[in-house]
Amino acid sequence: MHLLALTALAPATWLVISLAAFIAAMLGAVAGFGGAAVLLPVLVFAFGARDAVPVLTVAQLIGNGSRVWFNRHELNGRVVAWFALGAVPAGFLGGLLFSRAPLAGLTRFLGAFLLAAVAWRRFRPGAFPRPSLRAFAPIGAVSAFLSALVGSVGPLMAPLFLAYGLVKGAYIGTEAMSTVVMHLTKIVAYREASVLSGPGVLAGFALGPIMVLGSWAGKRLVDRLPERFFVLIIEGTMVAAGLAFLIRGR
Repeated sequence: MHLLALTALAPATWLVISLAAFIAAMLGAVAGFGGAAVLLPVLVFAFGARDAVPVLTVAQLIGNGSRVWFNRHELNGRVVAWFALGAVPAGFLGGLLFSRAPLAGLTRFLGAFLLAAVAWRRFRPGAFPRPSLRAFAPIGAVSAFLSALVGSVGPLMAPLFLAYGLVKGAYIGTEAMSTVVMHLTKIVAYREASVLSGPGVLAGFALGPIMVLGSWAGKRLVDRLPERFFVLIIEGTMVAAGLAFLIRGR
């Protein structure tokens, strides 16, 4: 991405991007994921497919960082530590492979997994296996590697964090901190692979204040949601993301 291309975007385009960023951050603050599904298509339209994922990573880093702050008293640090143990090396490797990886089949697989996870939770309530604390190391490795390739795998992580027993602020904060670890690793890898330019970083940071505002609005909402309704929102977002992944993978 060149700085000239960044500044040449029409004000109306920036307005659409800003609105999408606010909605994405608010959705992420309520469901813990789903924001990338809203923001990524808009960024692809504005910047192109290869530039969109690194820009999204910078913007999501700020959005997730704000969710960590708003839920800092409830996040589970032990889960984050084990998650990071696998996420850092795997996320770096995935970021290096990003520029030449075939993504269509992988995207379809993620879509099928999300739909299957929701079906499992609905038809076998309580039967989704509860991961151990140490299991979050391989969960982190798989999540970070795939996130570096397809942009975001929050829906993939959601059923595992929920199965561990995290809900509402504990779920949002812990998932957000785990995602911050992934995004920091990916940014380093994208720079090493020369797919994250200075203008790309600038574009991501320009969306930062909007992401923080959306996260704040979402936090105010999630504090008022009954736990049962909260889980239903997450499952509904997982179904929407799963269908979107299946369509994108064609």
